[in-house]
Amino acid sequence: MASLKNIKLKIISVKKTSTVTRAMEAVSAVKMRKSQERALSTRMFAAAALSALERLAGSADMSSYPLMQSHPGKTVIIVVTSDKGLAGSLNSAIIKKAETEIRDRGLSVAETIIIAIGRRGADYFANRGYEVRVRHENVSDDISETDVRSITDTLIAAHASGEVGTALVVYQNFISTFEQHPSMRQIVPVTAETMRDFVQHIRPARGKYAPTEATTDSHATMPYSIEPSAEAVLAVLLPKLLNIAIFHALLENKASEHSARMVAMKNATDNAKERAKQYTRTFNKIRQASITREISEITSGIEAMR
Repeated sequence: MASLKNIKLKIISVKKTSTVTRAMEAVSAVKMRKSQERALSTRMFAAAALSALERLAGSADMSSYPLMQSHPGKTVIIVVTSDKGLAGSLNSAIIKKAETEIRDRGLSVAETIIIAIGRRGADYFANRGYEVRVRHENVSDDISETDVRSITDTLIAAHASGEVGTALVVYQNFISTFEQHPSMRQIVPVTAETMRDFVQHIRPARGKYAPTEATTDSHATMPYSIEPSAEAVLAVLLPKLLNIAIFHALLENKASEHSARMVAMKNATDNAKERAKQYTRTFNKIRQASITREISEITSGIEAMR
């Protein structure tokens, strides 16, 4: 009977777990739809804003602007992760991508500065001796572009002082509900090539937010008349473009996070249901064997009394 009691407690425990994971799946599904819509709807805006840099390239010499200059210095890696777990391999894939980039570039701990958006990435690199200069935790799903500006300002100041030569952003690029890819993009120094690469990866190939024929035409070499001057326009445009790039990476990661968590919770719910069925079958087998044994004992007793 003790064995039956233990199995029954396991069945109750697994069913309670299933209830929790099912509720978390429902919550993540709601957040996922909202985050997906926000990330997808801003892709066209981000693509248009970043494409403006390519168009200016045909009108002015932008190489003299500080953000577009390359110089020796440390490398900043903006690592975008989540604050919470239970999202499958989402965070581990981002961290692995960042570590791979550090290794491939031959960077030491002293040559690397981490800007962490999300507790998971901040804790991981801080525990391994990296300088985590900026930590942004408890990031709301409703975060705005203005909220990211402090990160952009820190990055621009470090680059202007000569301390930082290169900046990268590592995040999960949202492909679909069941597919997210860890991605790395270089955002400093700002060049038409790096921005073109960024634009190409944030535009979906199909669907509502895919680029139209009008947006896919090349205007990179069209001459522009710039007022008051190219320097004045770039002084406003480049920091804005940099901020948009960081902000969009955060939105993509948010959509990927909720998608991954919903899938993980669905898998957990399905596994809990299957485990409950297995325990129930085992419970029934043991109980049936116990009943059969008791009937056999009763029958044997009756036969003995005769």
